[in-house]
Amino acid sequence: MNFKDSSPLYPAHAAEVARRTTEALNLSGFEGIILQSGEGLGWFLDDQHYPYKAHAPFKWWIPLLDAPGSLVYFQPDQHPRLIFFVTTDFWYQSAELPKGGWSNHLDVVVVHSADETRAALPRNLGKTAWIGDPLPELMAWGISAINPPDLIRRLDYARGRKTPYEIACLAEANRIGARGHRAAARSFREGGSEYDVHQAFVSACGQREQELPYNAIVAINESASVLHYQVLRRDKPAEHRSLLLDAGASFAGYGSDITRTSVIDKGDFSTLVFKMDELQLGLCTLAKPNTDWRDIHAIAVERITDLLCEAGVLRCSASEALESGASRLFFPHGIGHLLGLQVHDVGGTLADVGGGALPKPPRDPALRLTRKLEPGFVVTMEPGIYFIEALLAPEKNGPHATRIDWTRVDALKPYGGIRIEDNLVITDSGCDNLTRAAFLYA
Repeated sequence: MNFKDSSPLYPAHAAEVARRTTEALNLSGFEGIILQSGEGLGWFLDDQHYPYKAHAPFKWWIPLLDAPGSLVYFQPDQHPRLIFFVTTDFWYQSAELPKGGWSNHLDVVVVHSADETRAALPRNLGKTAWIGDPLPELMAWGISAINPPDLIRRLDYARGRKTPYEIACLAEANRIGARGHRAAARSFREGGSEYDVHQAFVSACGQREQELPYNAIVAINESASVLHYQVLRRDKPAEHRSLLLDAGASFAGYGSDITRTSVIDKGDFSTLVFKMDELQLGLCTLAKPNTDWRDIHAIAVERITDLLCEAGVLRCSASEALESGASRLFFPHGIGHLLGLQVHDVGGTLADVGGGALPKPPRDPALRLTRKLEPGFVVTMEPGIYFIEALLAPEKNGPHATRIDWTRVDALKPYGGIRIEDNLVITDSGCDNLTRAAFLYA
C-alpha cells in the first residue's frame, strides 16, 4: 500500500479535522490557528542536526513528513493554507511537495524566508493561536497565544477518535512492521546479534532508523528484563535463549507498536510465552466501547497473577499475591496506551473535552490510558512478565521473600521477560486486531 491507496479516505479526514479544530477554536476563544511542522535542531556547538521529526499536530492535517519550517494556517469556514518552506541550498536536498492527492485540498504558498512566511499569513493575528516551537519572532508577529493549554487539551482529546483514513494508515504501518518482525525473528533463530536482528528489521520494513516511530527495543536473553532496553549489542551471546522485540514501522506519519517474544528451546519459558499469548488474546476480547481501560488493566493484573502462580513463580495464593502487590513486581507497567501520530498518543487521561484528568489507579501509576474506550480509538494491548533484578533483589530479604519461589525465578531469569503487544481498533461492537491481521500476510 502507498499513500495513493489511502488517499480516497483523506478528504473526509481533512474535513473532520477541520470540524474538530473549528469546535476547539470556538470553545477556546480563537478565530484561527497556525500549526508548525517543526525546525531542525542542531547539536550543541556543532554544525550537524538531530534527525528531523514533524510535529504531530501538523501531521494530523497533512502527511508531510520532511518539511521543516512549514506551517498550516486554518480559519473556520476558509480553505486551509499550507505555507511550504523551501530552502535555497546546495548542501541539502530541498523539501518537495507531492503533486495531487492531499495537496489538492489546501491552498499552497511556497516561501523561502521568514519574511515571506510572515507575509503569507494574515496581517492581523490578534486572535490566532500558534501550536509549535515558541520561536522568538512570534512576539513581533502579534500572535494571540503560543501553545494555549486549553486549546491543546481540546485538540488532544479530539485526536483520540481516529478517522477511517487514520485507521487505514495504522493498518499499513502494522503490515510493514509485521514484515520486519518476521525477518528479525529469522535473524535471531540464525544466531544474529541484537544489532543483526535490528538491521534485519529495518531492512525488511524498508525504512531508515530515523523513519521508525520509536527506537526499537531489541533485547536478547537477560536484556529482555529491561523494559525500555536501549542497547544494540554487536557481539553474539554464547547461547541464544530468547528475544524480545518491541518495534514498529511508520506510514504517512502514523506508527505501529508491536512486541513479540521468541524462544529457541521448548522448555518452561517457552510454555510461559505460549500461555502469555493466550492470555493476551483473551484480554483483546475485552476491548469494547464504553469499557473503562482501568478495568481491563485490573483484569490483566489478575490473570497475570494467576499465570505466575500456575507457573510456580509465586508460591502464595493468587488473592494474597494481588493484595500484597507481589505479582506487580513481575508486571510493573500499564496494559497499553492510545496509538496514532505518536506512539504514546495524546489525550489518554483527559476526563473530557474541557480538560481535567481521569486518575490512575494508585497501585498502577504507569498506566497511560484511563478513559473509557470509544469507537475509533486505537490502543495497544501489551501484557508482560519480567524478571527484573532491580525490583526482585531487594525482595529477597523483604516482605515478599516467602511469596516468591527464588529457585524458579533463577531458572527463568536468564530469559529476561515476555511481552506480547498488538494494536487494536475499537469498533461499534468490539475491536479489530490490526497486528494479528498483519502477521497473516507478512
